[in-house]
Amino acid sequence: MSEDEAAPTVLDLTSYQLHDLNSVELPPSLTELDLTTNRLSALDPRISQLPNLKKLSLRQNLLTDAAVEPLSSSHVISDIEELVLRDNQLKKIPDVEIFKKLLVFDVSFNEISSLNGLSKVSSTLRELYVSKNEVTKMEEIEHFHELQILELGSNRLRVMELLENLKNLQELWLGRNRIRTVNLCGLKCIKKISLQSNRLTSMIGFQECVALEELYLSHNGIAKMEGLSTLVNLRVLDVSANKLTEINDIENLTKLEDLWLNDNNIASLVGLAEAVAGAKEKLTTIYLERNPCEHLKPLEQTSVL
Repeated sequence: MSEDEAAPTVLDLTSYQLHDLNSVELPPSLTELDLTTNRLSALDPRISQLPNLKKLSLRQNLLTDAAVEPLSSSHVISDIEELVLRDNQLKKIPDVEIFKKLLVFDVSFNEISSLNGLSKVSSTLRELYVSKNEVTKMEEIEHFHELQILELGSNRLRVMELLENLKNLQELWLGRNRIRTVNLCGLKCIKKISLQSNRLTSMIGFQECVALEELYLSHNGIAKMEGLSTLVNLRVLDVSANKLTEINDIENLTKLEDLWLNDNNIASLVGLAEAVAGAKEKLTTIYLERNPCEHLKPLEQTSVL
């Protein structure tokens, strides 16, 4: 390397289909190493000796719990801030206690059945992704005071709990679980919530989330629009594929841009114009397909809207 040639800091080996890294040089100057979509079943020991490493992605490989264990014992890479183990063969939360500056931790698309082990993850964490696993209970998340994004979609959760300490949480993704009741513990900073494809029958529970901008509740069993009047910052409301018969409680949503009401049981558009009058400057989309009101005569629709 010439004096004028800077030492490489980023190495992206995405989709090389590598079974090992024997033919790859790993310079100690690396700050980012991306090994997404390869065939790795073991970690090259040189990875644990990269003193400047900040971001490590091992997404979509063949790594087991035993294969990632060496990560937990190397103080050389303890300054890692982003660790992605998404889409491997993990059955438990890896031990990442050594990473005291961790900001992003992704173990989605594995076979993890419990969140046991999260208590050892640094309280510096800002983003946690554990979607598409087999988790049955929310636990060991109370110490994540700095957490901004929590993704637990596509698991087996039945209860929302232990959220009260997550005062900085801005995004909560819980779609495709088995949750029946909303319990947000007064998260006043949260901006995005998804509870799509759960077992909700009521919308009550969002009233204190006054900063909320996007709310996704499609594919539940909700029969009534309620508890929305305090959500004055809401821009997107998706209540499609529920059991709604009327449009209610949205008069205060003056910032509303997208309103998804398709696939419900709404028979009449009477009152709709008044309900969205405050948002007429912002509202760009209303979906009403596959409701009984879809079959109203054009004259009836015009007289309402």
